[in-house]
Amino acid sequence: MISALSGFALIGAIVLTGWGVGRWGALPENAETVLGRLVYSVLTPCLLFTVVAAADLRVLLSEPLLVSAAAALLCFAAFAATARRLDRGAKVVGALAAGYTNANYIGIPVATYVLDDAALVVPIVMWQLLVVTPVALALLEIAATGRTSVRATVTAPLRNPLIVAVVLGLLVGVTGLRMPALLAAPVATIGSAAVPVVLIAFGMSLSGRRVLEPGTDRVATIVAVVLKTVVMPAFAFVLAIALGLPDDATYAVVVLAALPTAQNIFLYAQRFQTGLVLARDAIFLSTLASVPVLLLAAILFTR
Repeated sequence: MISALSGFALIGAIVLTGWGVGRWGALPENAETVLGRLVYSVLTPCLLFTVVAAADLRVLLSEPLLVSAAAALLCFAAFAATARRLDRGAKVVGALAAGYTNANYIGIPVATYVLDDAALVVPIVMWQLLVVTPVALALLEIAATGRTSVRATVTAPLRNPLIVAVVLGLLVGVTGLRMPALLAAPVATIGSAAVPVVLIAFGMSLSGRRVLEPGTDRVATIVAVVLKTVVMPAFAFVLAIALGLPDDATYAVVVLAALPTAQNIFLYAQRFQTGLVLARDAIFLSTLASVPVLLLAAILFTR
């Protein structure tokens, strides 16, 4: 558990660095926006391509993944049903905040050091990248442009660098193609910069602002955080029991469901300029709230 919490400490240190950069003006005023665009257009696509190309696609066909996906969908729907006053873009961001798990940045160390198997988080990563992300980005694109035609719905994902990267990685993984090292190494290296840069940009967004400050959608943020850190693990537990999963698998899906909201949500909100404060506050608060929830899950399920 101490090793898992070190993942939180690492993230906190990088976010704090970003906050300091923003607080003391070490970079130009538009640096946050520039970093966000860099992450969205270059760094994250390289990371996603590398992850998907190397993944074992057979892990998508598993009962634990069914539980994780169902719990996420229930939280998406629950937020959408309770946030009718938000505009469409903010509602999509809020729904993602309520059910999109930080499977990479915190999930991998938690799966490694708490569950003793890093592979347990791979199905969730694939589910979110191949299913949730394309749908969410298509909805955000439609909300931003106002287009609701079938053509817009179909073509919007094809113009998104994140989804293109996932599709290309999937093709490489399915066909078994091997990229030459001269090409694979730079792509992987560029992708490795995505995590720290997005965390720094997130920290910069916190500079000079208060969490749940007046004038923001505080109720929607609180709802998203409660759904993500309390309701989603509860859903996962009930579904795991209903499917008759063994104790170790039940423990795993509950722990993974209790992970905080992914920083990717802030990236999407920034890219489409909607629900920015909601995404920022939900990520920050869910990260704090997930610590005691993870500790409680470990205490209840381990002997």
